[in-house]
Amino acid sequence: MTRFSELLGTDFDGEPTTDIEDVFYGAFDDPGHRDRVPGLVELMNDPAAPEIERFLACVALTMWGEAAGYEAVLRAAADPEATPWYDFSIDRKFSVDSTFAQLADAVAERDLAEEKGTEALRVEAARALVRLADSQYFEDKLGELFDNATLRALLDDIKDVVGRGVRFLTTDEKRRFDLPTQLVDLASGVSTVDGPLGVELAVSVLDAGTYPRTLKHAVPIVHRAQGPEARRFGEYLLTVGDEDVRRQVHEILNGS
Repeated sequence: MTRFSELLGTDFDGEPTTDIEDVFYGAFDDPGHRDRVPGLVELMNDPAAPEIERFLACVALTMWGEAAGYEAVLRAAADPEATPWYDFSIDRKFSVDSTFAQLADAVAERDLAEEKGTEALRVEAARALVRLADSQYFEDKLGELFDNATLRALLDDIKDVVGRGVRFLTTDEKRRFDLPTQLVDLASGVSTVDGPLGVELAVSVLDAGTYPRTLKHAVPIVHRAQGPEARRFGEYLLTVGDEDVRRQVHEILNGS
């Protein structure tokens, strides 16, 4: 049995598994996962190991609330394209790296971080990832990913990265992924904890250009933000959205 198979190809009952998520999530209910941490750290840091194995070791350590995982995420965020596993996982829609989206999923898990006393480090890893939202692809995760406490801790960072992203949108340069929608997803997440700020951020993105997909992703803000700002934002979407966007906004505003 290979080192990888022992660490991530075997469930906590000792049975081989082809579904690595059985191992990722099984750790939440089995303290025996701690016995695998030293081996995973060694695998993650082994330059001779395949990139995919190093990456999955990092995901596991991060999901399991281990400081070594968060520290690896911080290193990756500091120099994304120098990360050993960068570009090993490619998004099918945009043909760009998708590893940061998967790391964000792992960082969003907080149960074991609280248990192990690494919550502050987890938040710093989340902060480092959010600050890449204008340059790295996170799939469609950023609107739903982080819990409210984490979002509140990251508000200033989100304001900064959305501002940078909006400035980029006003240039002639282009990202290889849908940057406006990704920024609106962040604004949508913010709107769950600070409705006026979420609306403000979304409007700043849409002022740089309204795109059908981006407008669809903006619709949940009307529900999440609540209050007069949400209504005004809904009325704005009614003027710029397509038929489907207008239908969804009408349903929210009318309480359907």
